[in-house]
Amino acid sequence: MRIMIQVMGVFTDGQLAQTGSDESHPFGHIPGDPDLADRIQLLAKEVSAVDKAFIWIALFEPTKPEMSFVADLFELPRLQVDDAMNHRQRAKVEFDSTKAFVVFKLLEYVESTSDIETGQMSVFIGPGYAVTVRHRSSGNMGWVLDRIDHTHDLLEFGPVTILHSVLDNAVDEYLGVIDEVTADIAGIEESVFSPIRTDNTEKIYELKRENLEIRRAISPMVQIAGNLAGSQNPRMPAELRPYFSDISDHLLRAGDGVENNDSLLLTMLMASTARTDLQQNEDMRRISAWVAIAAVPTMIAGIYGMNFDTMPELHEAWGYPAILLVMLGVCSFMYSKFKKSGWL
Repeated sequence: MRIMIQVMGVFTDGQLAQTGSDESHPFGHIPGDPDLADRIQLLAKEVSAVDKAFIWIALFEPTKPEMSFVADLFELPRLQVDDAMNHRQRAKVEFDSTKAFVVFKLLEYVESTSDIETGQMSVFIGPGYAVTVRHRSSGNMGWVLDRIDHTHDLLEFGPVTILHSVLDNAVDEYLGVIDEVTADIAGIEESVFSPIRTDNTEKIYELKRENLEIRRAISPMVQIAGNLAGSQNPRMPAELRPYFSDISDHLLRAGDGVENNDSLLLTMLMASTARTDLQQNEDMRRISAWVAIAAVPTMIAGIYGMNFDTMPELHEAWGYPAILLVMLGVCSFMYSKFKKSGWL
């Protein structure tokens, strides 16, 4: 069976003992390796014979055969495997006596388009293994090893260290994305209240949709982090609870940031709509003023265009210039009045 799986390594005695790949493919995908399945099985067997050792396998958008291989190898619950394969799964956490399954969303801010990409991470942990499954998220999982280097003392608690690392990084990404959205909001705020006429309604609406996407990712995570860090969870070592409590605090801060951005966007949307209405009213007043001014010469020209012969000024030399002066005088008077009232 040809499998493309990212084998991150084997951990024993609180250290990274070895990787599941050779030196030519460190911590990466091993395409076209027909012996990969046998190597993974051998590593898993070796780990099961060592106390406090575990193997970590990472999958990115796995095919059904790939996921089935890992599920059979570690006897993963079928329903949880189905949830891990569904990239639209809502965030959740499930525990039993020896295993845990956590699903949460990943967020990524795309600088070039100012869009937010949503991915998903599923984490299986159990005796001797940690399995992570990613969907729709760029990059690789090598950064987790860098993070573990800074918290290597947590490795003595086994695979739950992987759960903490990926979850902590995801929450940090949440905060980074919120900061980027806040910066975008600040730019639109300047545009909304600038003296130059602008219409930012569409941009504000798009940001509200992105902020809603962030809210959907973060909201269920608050409860999940609370369950992981809570004292009512006997399967979580007491030494690890402060670390998950820190994640919970960051999630609360992220939630506050989402709420603040949503309130600010709503205020800006109302201000932008009100300003657009005001601009339209100003346009209508300006148009109405010019129509009223143009009506004066139109009316006079219409009267003199009826070809009556009994109008005395028609036979006087001063008649034509006099009518032009009357038109000019009335139009100038009306223009000055409209200008003074702010209609022009």
